[in-house]
Amino acid sequence: MGTKNDTQISQFLLLGISEDPRLQPILFALFLAMYLVTVLGNLLIILITISDSHLHTPMYFFLSNLSFVDICFTSTTVPKMLVNLQSHYKFIVYKDCITQMLSFMFLSGLDIFLLTIMAYDRYVAICHPLHYTVIMHPRLCVLMVLVSWIVNALHVSSQGFMVLQLSFCTELKIYHFFCELNQVLQLTCSNNFAVVLAMYLLPVLMAAGSLIAILYSYYKILSCIHAISSAQGKYKAFSTCASHLSVVSLFYCTGIGLYLSSVVTENSQSTARTSVLYSVVTPMLNPFIYCLRNKDIKSALKRMLGLKVNTTTSST
Repeated sequence: MGTKNDTQISQFLLLGISEDPRLQPILFALFLAMYLVTVLGNLLIILITISDSHLHTPMYFFLSNLSFVDICFTSTTVPKMLVNLQSHYKFIVYKDCITQMLSFMFLSGLDIFLLTIMAYDRYVAICHPLHYTVIMHPRLCVLMVLVSWIVNALHVSSQGFMVLQLSFCTELKIYHFFCELNQVLQLTCSNNFAVVLAMYLLPVLMAAGSLIAILYSYYKILSCIHAISSAQGKYKAFSTCASHLSVVSLFYCTGIGLYLSSVVTENSQSTARTSVLYSVVTPMLNPFIYCLRNKDIKSALKRMLGLKVNTTTSST
């Protein structure tokens, strides 16, 4: 199998989830519906948190940023997949493939950082409630989000520089519906082991570091909750982070499942099917988790629709 220099590669072949032509219309309708629900659901959260002054708090500032990132996150992969399903043209040019891969890494990294920041926000709210407004002041909130953008931009820039050092084989079939990092690296014919290893390890180390920070935050949260004497107080304290904990569990469980499936099943479309949970289903479910479990957002939605609101509601 021969190799080409990166600059000479014309296109990659995206094999998608299934090559059965009978499934293409069904998959197109399914993913179009999921994409629309994801975009509309996350846009609704952004609209509610911006328009309602009751939600102008750090928690909902981070939530609106997470919703914006989730819209962009899904938009890097699903529209191209829909075009491929509809046109049956499954090729993607080299430049667009690398751009899609780096964009996906950047936005998934932002998701991870925002979930970590939200865990810290819940830690301060539960363990230091009297100092919450002092610690989580608006400038710090904006700074933390800005730093997460800068760090991920630097990470993706380094990944982009490293991918330019690689050459690829002539048989450029990607067993996926988008240009995912592991799938792209499996096509390289370079002998530059250090570069390939670094490209594999950097995202894993970032995700692992964020997960450790989240677990530590919840360890401190549980310690504070355990010190509360009344059962009602414990329930109220834990309920303030239930939605975030649900999203973190969904995001990391599907992400770990995707990573393990890509390691166990090399060049298999089963990896693409597993990644649907991580890249499509999770961003779609986030608005439902926050809206269905959060009384503040439900109250804000009722106010926006002109409905009567029960003033005794509180956030969950």
